[in-house]
Amino acid sequence: MKALVTKSTGSWYEVLTDDGETYSCRIKGKFRTKDIKTTNPVAVGDWVDIIVETDTIPHTAIIVHLHERQNYIIRKSINLSKQAQIIAANLDQALLVVTLASPFTSLGFIDRFLVTAEAYDIPAKLVFNKLDLFSEAGVEILSDYKAIYVSLGYPCYEVSALQGTNIEVIGALLRGRTTLVLGHSGVGKSTLINAIHPPAKMRTAAISDWSDKGRHTTTFAEMILLPDNGRLIDTPGIRELGIIDIEPQELGHFFPEMRERMNDCRFNDCRHVNEPGCAVLAAVENGTIAPSRYDSYLSMYHGNDTRL
Repeated sequence: MKALVTKSTGSWYEVLTDDGETYSCRIKGKFRTKDIKTTNPVAVGDWVDIIVETDTIPHTAIIVHLHERQNYIIRKSINLSKQAQIIAANLDQALLVVTLASPFTSLGFIDRFLVTAEAYDIPAKLVFNKLDLFSEAGVEILSDYKAIYVSLGYPCYEVSALQGTNIEVIGALLRGRTTLVLGHSGVGKSTLINAIHPPAKMRTAAISDWSDKGRHTTTFAEMILLPDNGRLIDTPGIRELGIIDIEPQELGHFFPEMRERMNDCRFNDCRHVNEPGCAVLAAVENGTIAPSRYDSYLSMYHGNDTRL
């Protein structure tokens, strides 16, 4: 029986079948060890085949097959015994919830998210939350951020989940699509989801005063079924988004502003670091490529991509 994975708690998975039945599932033992190089062989958004267990606990099943993924979002895992963690699979789009106040989201973190989305062919959008907390300086920073990313083709939205500002705009983006919502702990993902879809009743928590960091209120990935055939995948807040499975020589292809210029470089194997006749370096020098974006490129290229 084919089913959609809607929740992952580590060792158990919740799935939904076409006839609306929900099952709690384990993974078949041989399946778990079959050439799996991630901490989680199955992720929310995956389509799987299950065998219902009729002689044990009601509504339990075993996952016996994973269908080919359309795409997925992946990051370096903090578990050193495995290479990576798949955050979610089979996505129509990914939203990064960003805050410029309590807690601050860095440009480097945004760029790592966008590179990962580009690498796995997932349309990405930025949602700037907590407008109600912005100072005048914060509004200017927001304008600068948007100037960078809108020019690259990444839609940017300004919202206040707490006050309901522009919530209907974000809700409209979710209709008929499977959407991953990602961001640091404390950026207001749960509050945003509750504002969009009150029946979700996501838990929220205050920001820690001493660290200005959010507290985890979501402890596992979960798919929320929305009206109009929307599917929203909420994830635990993350502090790091390390790049994986991208070779240094191909990294520039996932920066749109570099991709459109690299054919003009003098050398076909240009690294865009210090080579003469580099069109990318020339664009950085004349201001047509944002310095922050190039700094992010260098950080990822040299393997320093897990820092905030």
